[in-house]
Amino acid sequence: MQSSFTGKEIYQDVFDPRDYLETYYGAGSGVFIKDGFLKFVLRKLHQTCTTGGVKGDLLIDVGPGPAIYQELSACEVFKEIIAADFTDRNRQYLEKWLKNEPGMFDWTSAVKFVCDLEGISGKEAEKQEKLRRTLKKVVKCDVTNSNPVAPLVLPKADAVLTVGCLECACKDLDTYRQVLRNLSSLLKVGGHLIISGILGSTSFMSGSKQFSLLTLDEEFLRKAVTDAGFVIKDVELLPRNYDKEMFQICDHNSSIFLVACKQKNV
Repeated sequence: MQSSFTGKEIYQDVFDPRDYLETYYGAGSGVFIKDGFLKFVLRKLHQTCTTGGVKGDLLIDVGPGPAIYQELSACEVFKEIIAADFTDRNRQYLEKWLKNEPGMFDWTSAVKFVCDLEGISGKEAEKQEKLRRTLKKVVKCDVTNSNPVAPLVLPKADAVLTVGCLECACKDLDTYRQVLRNLSSLLKVGGHLIISGILGSTSFMSGSKQFSLLTLDEEFLRKAVTDAGFVIKDVELLPRNYDKEMFQICDHNSSIFLVACKQKNV
């Protein structure tokens, strides 16, 4: 698998934001709609940003792709969000969403779910505008660099969030371990790392194109995060029921949500 790993250049060349959004978040048919991942992550992020007490001045969302749902709770408790992604197309798509250009993917159902969690049902338009005001920058990011946002030097963040990115970006487990240290460099001591992703997977389809995934499990992830200088505060798994059609698109067996606090630089 490693010899044919779809590295960052492949994403830059062929990854299509709209194909990805429709494949995984399309109403009724999206993989992450049908297997419950989207609502799982939204519920956990709401919990993290409320009773979990994670908040602050700056959150960096690493590898969001063309998605914005993972920032909906954070925009209430962080003064500024920076989205950092590798591919030009994804960053351009986010910029278009920020400008509220026509033809963008419809996140209404996700926004409604978060508004209901927050007790502000019916405020979906206001919620999206709040996120647009809070998401201040979209910058280039390569998680395999010691400074993932080089040549930029950002203020140390209060939180780093990454959803569904690292298993795509890391060709092997050693790379994953190093990437966690790279992400840690963006954080203050006492800041929080929030990771959500999929476990047990080898590849995923986006539109008609197949991409590699690093196969992860909970035990590895817990140890890698701890070894990178963090103390884990919360872990929850969402098992996935077998569905042949959905597994042919993405073969993960479960999803994970993890929150950890940075104790030291490693």
